[in-house]
Amino acid sequence: MSVDWNHFTPLASLAGGALIGIAAAMFVLLNGRIAGISGILGGLVRPTSGDSAWRIAFVLGLVGAPLVYLLSAAVPEPQIDAGYGSLIVAGLLVGIGTRYGAGCTSGHGVCGLSRLSPRSLVATVIFMGAGFVTVFVIRHLLGI
Repeated sequence: MSVDWNHFTPLASLAGGALIGIAAAMFVLLNGRIAGISGILGGLVRPTSGDSAWRIAFVLGLVGAPLVYLLSAAVPEPQIDAGYGSLIVAGLLVGIGTRYGAGCTSGHGVCGLSRLSPRSLVATVIFMGAGFVTVFVIRHLLGI
């Protein structure tokens, strides 16, 4: 294994992680809610009375922040080393895993672990492990 020193960004990654942690902590302290994206979006699919405004604002923030970034910085050239079929299957598997795991990486991995939730620890270990195994099988065994 080697490090791609041209794309090694520990300070930017640390700053991004700190911002995510601060935002998640503020969200739970100010609203009493977990910043789990799948739960927030799921609440918009089946809305309850008086519960949609904050969810819409949250999703608009998720979409709007990158758009604001685009106004101030050059857009990096994306490189995706997978075909549309692989991306569709991956998205479906993530969605199914999110439903079975009763949450997503942001809900369990960021918010749940910070609250020392045993359920979130188990969920995070399982989805990280599944990701590692999937990448190993796809890249090294199947050579895709």
